[in-house]
Amino acid sequence: MQEESRLLRIGAEVAAFLLAANCAGCGEPGLLLCPGCRSALAPRAQESVTPAGVPVWSALEFDGVAARCIRRLKGEGDTLIARPLGAALASVLNPLVTSATWIVPVPTSRAAFRRRGYRVPDLLVRRAHADPQAVLAVEGARPDQRGLGARARQTNVRGAMRARHRGEGAEAVIVDDVITTGATFDEAARALTVAGFRVVAAVALAATPLRGGFA
Repeated sequence: MQEESRLLRIGAEVAAFLLAANCAGCGEPGLLLCPGCRSALAPRAQESVTPAGVPVWSALEFDGVAARCIRRLKGEGDTLIARPLGAALASVLNPLVTSATWIVPVPTSRAAFRRRGYRVPDLLVRRAHADPQAVLAVEGARPDQRGLGARARQTNVRGAMRARHRGEGAEAVIVDDVITTGATFDEAARALTVAGFRVVAAVALAATPLRGGFA
């Protein structure tokens, strides 16, 4: 009887949440994601390279519905939206990995982790049904990359990461939520290469529409 009561209470809480929710993509009430916005998150893979030559695959363009959903995950703490976003990420991540591949998320700053309580790239990897490896760490405090141009981003992020583990020749795929100029991926690849990893690709959930689709 107690178990039945507990399940009924949980069901009521979930129903209340859904009734209070609105679509992350368009604001339609009562839905986490309406059918139209869910369709807009269907992956459309793009391939590019970073300035240092790391191959990059992205699942979505950072615009419209995808951009609004990512902002809701990162800015409003709506972790439920990570599930459909993770499904999109899986479409470009899974073909690149084997059982021996290290899936390495771009590290989150301490301030961002304290603010959100979770690491966005790690959460997306888990929702893509993969296991993130916390290999990289942020070295010191750096200004936010938002609002910086390509050259300023490269300067800002240079030397910002270190690897906690030795790679001993293991292959690695780097993962981030959004890629803009490629500077962050290049710094992550540098730190991994110094530690003995072989970076085979980078994967982003979404690419900004800069530079013809490359982020």
